[in-house]
Formats: sequence, C-alpha cells, structure tokens
Amino acid sequence: MTYSGSGLGLLPDEHIDLSERILRNEEDGTRSLTDPVTGLGNLRRMKLKTDKLIEQRADDPAPFSIGVFDIDRFRPVNDLFGRKAGDEILSQVALRISAALPEDAMLARISGDMFGMVLPTCFFEKDAGRVGALLKDVFNAPFDLGERIVRMSASFGFCQYPFAGTTFDELFDKCESALYQARKAGAANVSVYTHEMAREMRLRTQIEQALRKAVAAQEIEPHFQPIVDLASGEVKGFECLARWRDAELGDIAPSTFIPLAEQAGFIDALTKLLFAKAIRCAKQWPKNIFLSFNLSSVQLVDPTTAFSVLAMLQKMDFDPRRIEIEITETAMMSDPETAERIIDELRAVGIRILLDDFGTGQSSLGRLRDFSFDKVKIDQSFIQALGEDEKAEHIVRAIVNMCEALGLSVIAEGIETAANADKLIGLGCLAGQGYYFGKPADAETTIGYFSTPNSAEDGKLTCQVTDSRCCAG
Repeated sequence: MTYSGSGLGLLPDEHIDLSERILRNEEDGTRSLTDPVTGLGNLRRMKLKTDKLIEQRADDPAPFSIGVFDIDRFRPVNDLFGRKAGDEILSQVALRISAALPEDAMLARISGDMFGMVLPTCFFEKDAGRVGALLKDVFNAPFDLGERIVRMSASFGFCQYPFAGTTFDELFDKCESALYQARKAGAANVSVYTHEMAREMRLRTQIEQALRKAVAAQEIEPHFQPIVDLASGEVKGFECLARWRDAELGDIAPSTFIPLAEQAGFIDALTKLLFAKAIRCAKQWPKNIFLSFNLSSVQLVDPTTAFSVLAMLQKMDFDPRRIEIEITETAMMSDPETAERIIDELRAVGIRILLDDFGTGQSSLGRLRDFSFDKVKIDQSFIQALGEDEKAEHIVRAIVNMCEALGLSVIAEGIETAANADKLIGLGCLAGQGYYFGKPADAETTIGYFSTPNSAEDGKLTCQVTDSRCCAG
C-alpha cells in the first residue's frame, strides 16, 4: 500500500498578499489531515505521526505499536438506520476510543468504519493485547441514536516497530494481517502480529506461489467419492474433490488452497481446470452415473458463471443432465440476485442444484424458500453425532421430513459407520456418502471400479462394503 501527499499550497495570486496566502496554506494543510465526520486525523496524519516516530527512534529503535480496528457489522446498521445514524456512531466511537487511549496516543479514522492508532509507549505484544482488550470492552456500552439504541463491537489488529516493519507501509500491512486473523476468529476479537503469524504468512506466500505454478502446469487433480443409495449400496454418482500434492510442500488440504485461490484471484482458472478433468473422467462412466461438482463463492457473484459451465459441457460433449452443482448457503449470501440468476440458468438445461452443508447457515429455511434447489446435503456434523446426541437425530428427521414435503431429495455426508447408515435409513434418508462407503479416489481408480468383476451389472455399480470401506477405500 502506497500513500502520497497532495499539494497543499495555493497558486500565486497577485491579488492576495503573502500573509494571507500563508494563512490559507496552513488552513488547507489542516483540512487535508482531518476527517470531516469525526474530527480525528485521517490516514495521512497517521502516516506522518508514524514516520516522525520512526525518524526519532532510528538511532535507538525503541519499540512502539500501531493498530487498526473496524466496526463489526457496521454496514447493515448504516443501511438500516441511514447515513446520519452511521456518522453519529462513528463520532461516538471517536470520542470513546480517544478517551480510553493513553495521552500520547493518536487515533485516526482511516476510511469507512476503519480506524487507526499510533501508540508511542506501547512497547510489547502483551501491551498491545491489553490495549485491544480494553478498547473491545469500550464497545460493550450501547450507542445512543436518540430514539433507538444499538449495540456494536469491533475487531482489532496490532503490530510493533521494528519487528513488523521499519516503514509505515510495512507496519500498516502487518496490522491489516493481524486484523484479518482477528476477523477470521469471529466478531469482537483482538490479534497481534507475532513471530508465529509471520511464519504463517511466509508459508501462505510460499503455498500461493506454488499453487499458481500448479494451476498453470495443470497439476491439480480431481478425486471422486461415491454417493450411494443407502438401502442397496448402489452408486448413483461421484462428488469431485480437488487434490494437490506439491513436490516440496507435500499434500496441501483443499481447505487451505481453495480459499487461497479465491483470495488471490485465480479460483476461476483452478475451477475450469478441475471441471475439465472431472468431465473427462466422467465420460468413461456409465451414462446413469452423475458427476457432482462444487462452485465457490467467487463463481456465484460472477454473472458469466452459467455460460462458462455450459460452454465447457458443450465443448466436451457432456450431457448437462448428468451434472449436479453443489453450492453453500454462505456462498450465496454475497450477491443473492446474481446467485439466483446463475441457479436458474443452470437448472434450465437440466443441471441439478444441491444446497451443501445444510443446517450450518444462519437462514437455511429462507434459502429453501427463495431459491430453486433439487437436493439438500445434510452437514456431516449432524450425521456423525447420530447415536450420541438425541438432538442431532431430531434435526436430521426434521430436515428429511421437510425436504420430502418440499419435493427435495436428501443426501447425508460424513457417514463413517454402519450404525450411521442404518440410522439414516430409519429416518427416511435415502442417499449418502462418507468413508464407510468410500474415500475419495483418483480418476484412474474410479474408472477401474466399472471393470471390477461382480461390481458392475447392467450399468450399475454396487459398493462392496468390507471393514468400513468399499472400492473407493
């Protein structure tokens, strides 16, 4: 991130004397450093303050801290009550935090609902943590908007000079990294940039660089996990799951590299690569076996997604009626209108849409009402609790009954034992997947299932469960 100043002087004007021009220069300089809503300094003033501290401590680099925080869920409150109410909250935040900080500290409003702090006498990580905890408590008191009262919280990120950097840009970037970690843990959290975080960031950068090369070299591979009829064990389809093994880093979990690809902006290239490989494999299966494929949140905000999927199927001459697309409720939340349009365009050609991880979102019932789905996949957390948690059994039964009433098929994921499978059959769930029926296997192994003696008959593949595993084990 680079920051540049703007010219503060006035153009020469023969009608304005020198003293008046100097006065106007000073006034313009003050305005350029001040946030008009809160009266605090802005990002430029925060940079100047930090640069001055760095200059003062160059010979004897005594530590100091800077921090950033933003208000959790500020945008919904701003949208609900209006900009005037939002500005009032920002002004109250400025007053509260200013009063809670040490006298030598500086508070600035950076942009939107983000604020920054310079803490000259906050020397250590533990000191920054204590400041963050104090400021987090300051947010607990309700904010008065006249006729209404709202409660807010904030997330904080801190770092120390010179460990985290020796320039403002370096320090600010590390603060943002710490803030990102805080927000990952949920609302109202505090994170300080540490040696461990630095190590994780270096590893993250290393993985991202290797992943870019792997996608370009087409080294991401599809593995396939069977989805079966629970009563008969007959395989109905396979879910495609991304797998990546790097020569130096070893096996990298999808939960690590998929979000990295999303954040780094090349998830589309990864998805197209994986989809093409999955279709190439599925073309060698019997025509009654479907392919289930996951779309990321990035694809569900891109209006061209449906066109890209259909173009790929047409190019590879693959029947769209053999495709199921899995999407999560969280992925739909960013842009529901675009997601709905994508879903409708895919369903129009016979692609079935499956709502994944059902039961873990905040408004799953609303999603079933607002969108057109064909199937629902019950999250594995409920399945694995069957037999141990009576509430989980009630939830699964309720989901199955509700989906039956809505004309939706149900798939249970994460089935690991025969007891789980039997319980699900008793609850009315007809299809499922999990390690009990088969672990994800590569394309060659999956194609080989259909030539295994006694496993395929009349185009039907039946899992032969042995020792809690089937052919995909």
